[in-house]
Amino acid sequence: WTSARYLLAVLGSFGFFTAYGMRVNLSVAMVAMVNHTQKAALNGSEDCVPNTNTTGQDKPGEFPWSPGEQSIILGAFFYGYIFTQIPGGWLAGRYGGKSVFGLGILCTALFTLVTPVAARADKYLFIAVRVIQGLGEGVTFPAMHAMWKGWAPPIERSKLITITYSGSHLGTVFSLPISGLLCDHFGWPSVFYAFGALGCLWFVIWMLMVHNSPEEHPRISYIEREYIQGELRREGTTTGKNASIPWLTFATSAPVWAIVLSHFSNNWGFYTLLTDLPTYMKEILLFDLTQAGFLSAVPYLCIWLVIISGGQLADFLRENKILSTTAVRKVFNCSGLVLPGIFMVATGYVNCSQQVLAIVFLTLSVAMGGLCMSGFNVNHLDIAPRYAGVLMGISNSAATIPGFAGPAVVGLLTQNAKTWITRKHQWQVVFYITAAINAFGTITYLIMGDGTVQPWAKNHTEGKRTVPSDEDRERLVVNEEGNVDPRTYGYVAHDHNA
Repeated sequence: WTSARYLLAVLGSFGFFTAYGMRVNLSVAMVAMVNHTQKAALNGSEDCVPNTNTTGQDKPGEFPWSPGEQSIILGAFFYGYIFTQIPGGWLAGRYGGKSVFGLGILCTALFTLVTPVAARADKYLFIAVRVIQGLGEGVTFPAMHAMWKGWAPPIERSKLITITYSGSHLGTVFSLPISGLLCDHFGWPSVFYAFGALGCLWFVIWMLMVHNSPEEHPRISYIEREYIQGELRREGTTTGKNASIPWLTFATSAPVWAIVLSHFSNNWGFYTLLTDLPTYMKEILLFDLTQAGFLSAVPYLCIWLVIISGGQLADFLRENKILSTTAVRKVFNCSGLVLPGIFMVATGYVNCSQQVLAIVFLTLSVAMGGLCMSGFNVNHLDIAPRYAGVLMGISNSAATIPGFAGPAVVGLLTQNAKTWITRKHQWQVVFYITAAINAFGTITYLIMGDGTVQPWAKNHTEGKRTVPSDEDRERLVVNEEGNVDPRTYGYVAHDHNA
């Protein structure tokens, strides 16, 4: 935990924390921004009647946007997000991920700060700002994958990457309830000012503390640097910059397609709930704004715990040779697709009088999806470490489509609802569509998924070796045979005379 690679994981996690905070705060703010009084009829039925003690707390919003317009606004972020995925991976692989990742989040933060002005000026200007935010944040996952290709020893990939990316869900945990409180007490613009400022602060810390590779890090120990480099050499991969990208090979590789299709399937359900869960809880389960914000965060706290523990378990199974890497990826990935689909369908049949049961099902649906983080989401680094950034860009591009398609489907199915019961039935259709897509991702990954380095991704070039200082030599662990323990001094396992 004092190593440079774990510091990178923690700071990266905080980066995704701020990124997702800026991404999802609109889901809660939208409820406060829109005038819902003209749609009061949606909240009534024989079984489900609004609680008069809570609806009186609702404040009329400024904007008369229809459900269809709200879906367009919520999905606008992803229209920009999809276009910078592959360029972000290529830039990070070519020039390093530190600046690409940091500047991407800074761009999102700056445009988050101007969001209130844009929303009040013009609806289409607001949409344009959201698109630009997406353009900035689109480079984040590919850039981080490009960094981990040179920082993560193969046997630690699940741990390090799940720690890093779990920050996105932790950001959701805090963003949803805090956004609700800020809207209630300071007005909806405060949501964007608070998270935009946090993003700018994080950028300064990131640029000061992080470096592109172990070779460039001025404070990393010699032992840790040689351990990382030795483990990567042993795998037959390189940490160098990519001169060319085998695009045609990607297009014809079954393991690549397995990742892409699973990424798409997983994100369909995730983005559907991420953008529309507060609205579902308000209009179907009949929670007020503050309740919706806090309770919407519960599933994302649980998915954060599942992701962290899943990464530890996945690497434990691999390190102790209980399961192969391929088997681990398939078990975690398929569990993370099948279980969420089951619980999501079950949610659609829960009445608003059974709010606790609804929260349990929603929580299990979201949380179990976290198992996929130790499945397809690490798999890019298994099959092609040197191209991990570009491959993440490719799969995340496909997985961004649900970001605007999912909310659009919700808006299309629910915008003409005249009663609460009709709207509930339409949400059941939404959940069935999600479960079917998850089943498709499960089957394709079982057939085509792989956890080994592909022949076209291998590179047997040895990196440069440096001579340890006297201080570093004293810290090396020597085993009973008098040889240096390879866990602390990677390449010595292959050359005891070095």
